[in-house]
Formats: sequence, C-alpha cells, structure tokens
Amino acid sequence: MKKLKITLFYKKIMFFLLLFFILIVRIFIVINYKYNLTNISGNYKVLGIRQKDSKIVLDVYNKKKIRLYNSNISNVHYGDWVKIKGNLEVPNNNTVFNLFNLKKYLLSNNIRYICNNCSVKIVKNNNNFIFYLKNNIYKRIEKYKTKEYLYVFLQGDASFLEDNILEKSNFLGISHLFSISGMHLSLFIFFLNKLLKKNKYKKILIFSFCIIFLLLIGFRISLVKSILLYFFSYYNKVFNVKFNSITLLFIVSILFLIFNPFFIYNIGFLFSFIITFFILLLNQKYKNKNYLKKLMYISFISFLASIPILSMNYFKINLLNVFANIIFVPLVSFLVFPFGILTFFIKYLDFFYSILISFFESLINIISKIDFFAINIAKPNFIMIFLYYFFLTLTITKSKKYIILYFLVFIININLRLFINNPIITFFDVNQGDSSTIIYPHGKTILLDTGGLYYSNSNVANRIIQYYNSIGINKINYLIITHGDFDHMGEAINLVNNFKVEKVIFNCGEYNELEKDLIKVLDKKHIQYYSCIKELNIDKNKLYFLQTKEYDNENDNSNVIYTELNGYKFMFMGDASITTEREIIENYNLPDIDVLKVGHHGSKTSSSKEFINDINPKYSIISVGKNNRYGHPNKEVLENLKDSNIYRTDKDGSIMFKIKNNKLKIETCAP
Repeated sequence: MKKLKITLFYKKIMFFLLLFFILIVRIFIVINYKYNLTNISGNYKVLGIRQKDSKIVLDVYNKKKIRLYNSNISNVHYGDWVKIKGNLEVPNNNTVFNLFNLKKYLLSNNIRYICNNCSVKIVKNNNNFIFYLKNNIYKRIEKYKTKEYLYVFLQGDASFLEDNILEKSNFLGISHLFSISGMHLSLFIFFLNKLLKKNKYKKILIFSFCIIFLLLIGFRISLVKSILLYFFSYYNKVFNVKFNSITLLFIVSILFLIFNPFFIYNIGFLFSFIITFFILLLNQKYKNKNYLKKLMYISFISFLASIPILSMNYFKINLLNVFANIIFVPLVSFLVFPFGILTFFIKYLDFFYSILISFFESLINIISKIDFFAINIAKPNFIMIFLYYFFLTLTITKSKKYIILYFLVFIININLRLFINNPIITFFDVNQGDSSTIIYPHGKTILLDTGGLYYSNSNVANRIIQYYNSIGINKINYLIITHGDFDHMGEAINLVNNFKVEKVIFNCGEYNELEKDLIKVLDKKHIQYYSCIKELNIDKNKLYFLQTKEYDNENDNSNVIYTELNGYKFMFMGDASITTEREIIENYNLPDIDVLKVGHHGSKTSSSKEFINDINPKYSIISVGKNNRYGHPNKEVLENLKDSNIYRTDKDGSIMFKIKNNKLKIETCAP
C-alpha cells in the first residue's frame, strides 16, 4: 500500500512537470511570434458582434482571429461569412505608464491584429445550428423592454447596459454579476442534477448541456473553468486519482495558460482563478457554517483577494464591496437572474421583470452614492502582491491574527508615495499637446501643463489622474500653466474638478478666455492661484521662472522653467519662441542642460541653432502627436538637436527620468 502511494505521488509529480514543460515551450513560441501581415483580403466567419460608441465591433476568424472596428456594417449575424478588405494594424501598447494596455488585452483574447474601417461584405449567411439558435435568442430578446438585462443574463453581453450603471457597478465591485459566470452555470447544473437524479445518462446529459451552453454563450473564462472543474472532478472520482479541488483548479489554470499564455493579462482570468482558489480554501476550513455566515466570509475573503487585482488595474477600491456583494449576490442569484430566464420564455412577465429591474437599479444608485469608503491605492509590485496573498492564505489556513499583516501591506500600498526617495520626472504622451510632471521624494508633486486636444473626446486629464493614482499620488501641490493655449491647458478644468490641486501658477501677461474660465473654477473651489512669479521653493528644491517679460503673444509669454534635481539640470520651454530664447541667452548662463523639454513641439519657431548650441542639451524631449497636421517636429530643429539624444512622444510614448544613486535612468512607454 505504501509503495502504491509513493508511485501515485511520483506520477503526480511527473504529470505536473510535463504540464510545466509544455507551458514553457508554449510561452517561448508565443513570445517569438512574428507580426507579418499588413493587409487583409478574404472570407472570415463572424464570431462576435457588439457596439462600442458609434462603431460596430466584429471579431472574425479564419485561421487567425481579427477585431474589426467599423461604422458602416448592418445586418451581420453570428456565424455569417463576410469578405473583408483593408489594412491591418498591430494594436498599440499603453503610452502612459501603468495604464490600460490594449495590445495585451486583445492578446488575452487571442487577437493579434485589428482593422479600422475595413470594407465588409456578407458573402454567406449562417448555416450553423448553434449560431442559428444564438441569432434567434438575440432576435427574441430585442422584443423585450428589459432587453438590456436579458442580454446580460442570457448571453453574458453587458455592452447594451447604460454606462452609468456599469460605472456604478464597477465602483461597488458587483460588475461580475453582469456576466455569465460559473455561479450561473452552477445553478443550471444544480437543477439538472435534481431533475435527472435517477437517470443513468445524467452525467452525459449534463456534459452535453454544458458544451451547448458554451457554444451559445461563448467560451468565457469563468464558464470554461467551471465546466473543466466539473469534468475533472467527476473523472477524479471515477479513476480515483485523488486530486483535491485546489489541485484541480491549479491544473485547469495551467491548461488555460498553455492554450494562451496572455491570459495572465486578462482581469477576468485573474479574478476567476484567484478568488475561486481562496473560496475553495475557505470551504475546506469552514464547511459547516450556515448560509449567511458563509456568504459573509466568502464576500469578505473575495474582496481581500480582489484588492491586488483591482489595485493593479484600476488603482481604486471601495470598502463597501463586501456589503454590496452580501446584498446583490443573493438578489441576482435567486431573483434577478432566474426571473430573467423565466421572462425570456414567458413574454408577459416582461412588465413585472421591468419593475424588478427598476428596483435593482435604484438600489445600485442609492448605495453607489456612498463614496466615503472609496480609496485610491497604488499599483503594487510583485513583492507586495506575493505578501498580500501569502498573509491572506495564512489568515485562512493558520490563524486570523495574520490579517493584521495583510492590512499592514494594504496601508503601505495606500501610502506608497511616502516611499518615493528620489525625484521622478515624466513627460506624458498627450498627443499634440504638452504635459509633464516632477514628483519629489515623499510625493510632493508639480504638474506642468495638462494637454488638450481640439476636436477630440479623449480625456487626457483622466489618463494623468490614473497615472498619479497608480503611483500613490493623491494631490498636485502645484499646477503650472506655461501659457493659455488649449493644447497646454485644455484639460485643466477637468483635472481640477476631478483631482485635488492645491495651487495654480499662470504665466505673465493678460488672462485669455481659457484662463478666465479656469479661474472661475479655482475661485469656486477656493484654490489659490498666482501669475508671473520668479521662483518657487519645493522643500530644498527651487524652480526658476526665466521668462517674466510681457509680450503681445501667448507663446512668447510662456513660462520657461529651470530646475536642478540631484545635480541634474532640467529645462522646460513651453511654447517659447526664438525671441524668448535670445532673452534667456543674454540674461542667463545655462551650459550643459541635461534634459531639455523642447519648445513648441519642435516647431521651427523655437529651438534655434544659437540657443541649442548655448545650452548644449544631453537629452531632448519633443512632445508631439503622431502624424500631426503641423508637421512637427521640424527637420531643421531635429538637425539643431542632432548632438543630443532625442526622445519623441509620438514614437517613444511617455518618457520617464528617474534619478537614483546620482544616476539618470530613462524609461519609455512606447506604443
């Protein structure tokens, strides 16, 4: 018997070694993938359809999965074959540090290419029975007043819900209820088990139902995970392999990553597997608790398990999440979700279901107004993530006292700005605009300009705020406006309305209309502001404002700022022209600037040869939009700067300078 146990143990070890070997080989293959397509022309099958803003988004497949964004598509259905022609693009990485990465997100969905405004023509309608069912489900749902929620609970498609409800549900931590998950599938399996209790083909029928359910709803991570766990649990008993539920979860997670290693970037994957792991751990410890107690434990532990994931991706958590889940999980599981299924089959229930939905939404609106418990939390590094989960595991398996250590890591994470020991200077990619920041030790922060895009709905201020949140910064000590052009201060009001700003500094000269609009907001919020100052003290550091004359145009009036950080010289030129540059050369001796923020986006009106030769910059930063209509940066300016190391936001994304051990370290966030 002992020998048999040893043999079984070694078989398990060999099995896991084989899995890991396959995973490593798969990762190697995926990492070395070559992007070699530039255009598309051929027939593809439609696997996914949804609406994003004014565009229809199609996921199509023919050996490769491609995402199409198009505003001129109509009458396309699941399973249709469409002829596509157009230019392919490789999705961009994020160009501001720590923010959402579209490329990794799409890779986690096995999509390597996108196509904007490809020509799409239907060549063959769907003839697949599963897709026929799916299309008819959508067609039937369209007839209901409550169709938005029927899409959610029958198809796991939340794209039809109002943005307002989605935002509030995200804030409350209940957005997982707006997807078809393992929880919903478990309810179906539970009822099928009861219904087919004495049927000898019960397992085959349930597995068949699961496969059809997957084909209809789509291969969502939480669904596939639940079905694989159910499948392996059954054969675990049949073959007496004796893998426990946590080991099975581990096996399933490796199988997922073998299929697509980029699942590691998928928030749904992380939530599904990590939270399930801790729930299974909890179930082993507290098997005999009553439902309410168990729900409270599960909600609390799930919330703690989600904190590292939320802080990695959203940089914000809501302490009301536990309370919200205790209310909404039973409400959705036992009332909203089952009633939705019933309503789909019995149409006259739609009126009563709409009353239930109104109550459900009202509850979300009321609870989401309690924002006192919302906390910004910085993006944790690998060590902090390990400590979070290590202490949470000890809390469940060993002793509740370890929860103190978990919360100690949590408090450190919230106050991460206090652990910034060296200056960080970041030049943001704000397209055709300007914005940069200096973060001093222990988190004191200056923002120079906010960016601003004409004819665009892009919320640049939100990207800057998210970056600050990601590193634990919760306020801007000084917002410095170099001058009143829209591409430099167009996002200032958004920023001030959505983030704590202590003081604002304007340039010399009369206030223009944009500046006056901002001042109205500053007065309303009782934020102090100044103009035309000569220097600014931040702890032991000084910022010198080199341009204090008044000219008859906004660019010449730009604040020009010089500062030294740990012995390194930085100069920010705003949109100062050659006229201002001559004044600076005459009045100041500034040789060997280490980092120059090039004036006026590299326009020919700035960065004269005389000026560049005089200050002799080592690094030159040009803030410029990709393929901008102004032709920036100018060729002559690039020639003037050729002896320096040039970084451009259109090619390098955001550029960060860290001063550590008296050395300048440079990082970029290239698209």
